[in-house]
Amino acid sequence: MFHRVFAAWNALEHSVRTGEPGFKQAFGKPVFELVASQPELGPIVDAAMTAFHGHETAAMLDVYDFSTVQVLADIGGGNGSLIESVLRRYPDMRGILFDLPHVGARTRERLEQHGLGGRRSVLAGSFFETIPAGADAYLFRHILHDWTDEQCVQILGHCRKVIAAKGRLIVVECVVPEGNERSIAKDFDITMMNFPGGIERTRTEFGSLFKRAGFELTWITSTATMVSVIEGRPS
Repeated sequence: MFHRVFAAWNALEHSVRTGEPGFKQAFGKPVFELVASQPELGPIVDAAMTAFHGHETAAMLDVYDFSTVQVLADIGGGNGSLIESVLRRYPDMRGILFDLPHVGARTRERLEQHGLGGRRSVLAGSFFETIPAGADAYLFRHILHDWTDEQCVQILGHCRKVIAAKGRLIVVECVVPEGNERSIAKDFDITMMNFPGGIERTRTEFGSLFKRAGFELTWITSTATMVSVIEGRPS
């Protein structure tokens, strides 16, 4: 994947000076539009995301208890590897995977091949327009860091409209340390700025973001990897 998109780093200075994604400067369109316009890139990106973040799934499951969740919605769930792992750990759970139409088509086929067809639904749409109802927990892993605060409030606002009063918002991302110590989260912050135009956030920033979208930040726990599990409840 990086072989295909590495030229975006040539536009890092543009990103620093303007606040705009260097990727768009280098390629002429935003990163997700480029992937959607080149079908051969989709499977490469799917495999890359699993290579980057697949090891985080077991770490997440080791620290967060999903046992009371009956229906879990994986928002922006990509190739389905995350929801597949959670469903295998919790055999009584049902899953909803929600992503763009061109993503859902290949994901549906993959989950059928892995024998999870009866326990999951793959729904197509944009989280900037709607989020499906019917789940008691909504999982966002490495989704919010792709977007600005205003865009995240829009995304989470759609979630707030459909989540049950006792539902759970579960965000799995880096939490940037407040001080000046070294952290890989800060490297990822630069990457998010330059590629999609997003941001990695501190605990304070997550709390503010949740509040603006109608949620209360209730719990953060670190994992054995770089990510933490950040829980919110409807406020």
